[in-house]
Amino acid sequence: MAKRRANGEGNIRKRKDGRWEGRYTAGRDPESGKVIYKNVLGKTQAEVKEKLARAIEDNKGLDIVKAGQYTVGQWMDVWFENYAKIKVRPSSHKTYKGYIENHIKPSIGKISLSKLTTLEVQALYRKLLTSGRVERTESKQQPKGLSAKTVRNINQVISSAMELAKSQKLILSNPTDGCALPKVEHQEMKTLTADQLAAFFREAKNSGMFEMYYLELATGLRRGELLGLKWGDINLETGAIQIKRQVARIDGEVVEAPLKTKNSYRTLSIGADAVEILKEQRSKVAGEYVFPSSNGGPISPDSVLHMLHRVLERAGLPKIRFHDLRHPNVKAKTKSFSNFLQFFKDALYVPIRGRFCIAQ
Repeated sequence: MAKRRANGEGNIRKRKDGRWEGRYTAGRDPESGKVIYKNVLGKTQAEVKEKLARAIEDNKGLDIVKAGQYTVGQWMDVWFENYAKIKVRPSSHKTYKGYIENHIKPSIGKISLSKLTTLEVQALYRKLLTSGRVERTESKQQPKGLSAKTVRNINQVISSAMELAKSQKLILSNPTDGCALPKVEHQEMKTLTADQLAAFFREAKNSGMFEMYYLELATGLRRGELLGLKWGDINLETGAIQIKRQVARIDGEVVEAPLKTKNSYRTLSIGADAVEILKEQRSKVAGEYVFPSSNGGPISPDSVLHMLHRVLERAGLPKIRFHDLRHPNVKAKTKSFSNFLQFFKDALYVPIRGRFCIAQ
């Protein structure tokens, strides 16, 4: 059948399979000089006419030549090197790179960036939820699927990369916008009773970790923030602590890193009991860190977690996360944290010449 014009914009024809097709010029390849054609399909001529007009209008806002240069995998690399490495915290670089190399590229990395659909992204998320875990020796006993939180994190990475592509006129819309994301079921916090906390601190004292856990309970600092404390951040006269940095493992190295947000830079006040504990700690350690490693540098956050689990095990207590220490829930007679501190002092400490000493 002869080609027909749709208001002078593009060509419309009826195909042998009965459908209508509209073709339009999307641009010209700068290297070969060849015309780049695009098409739309529909059941009726009117439908294709409408689609063709919309496609031509949308095409005006795209750099069609550049869009065809990238696969999804190639664009994720561009986004990571030029955007993510600058915007996100250094401690997140390894995590983001792992998402790209282990999960995104193997599934949708070879798809043309301009052709990635919401359905293809949604299929990726479904696959990750059922069988997305990378096969490693240490993960053999874990579920095969990734957690809902991890899948949502991967969606955030893809969405950010697609938003950058959209701003660069490589795609018209972000394919992650229409995706259904799994609901995160918040893990129930495990807490210790007052008696369990007393047993925990007795074992922590024997293990040389008492001061760290006491200060954690008194301040609610994040693990990295606690390990990043230096004596210069603390005024033992006024009981003020300035939170200026955190310690993190980045690319296999334990280093100082910026805090999570601007609001994370803050000043805390601690009570007289915590000040006394810190004075005890000051007399025991050398160097700038409040809780140094054996070589005087910062302690690895992973090591602190392993030490916590060993202390709990030796005390005959259930395993909890380090994060759970930030939210004490004492189920005995104590109804507030200040009451708990008084309970703890009465249970474990006896005053000796104005200072505290562990009760045996």
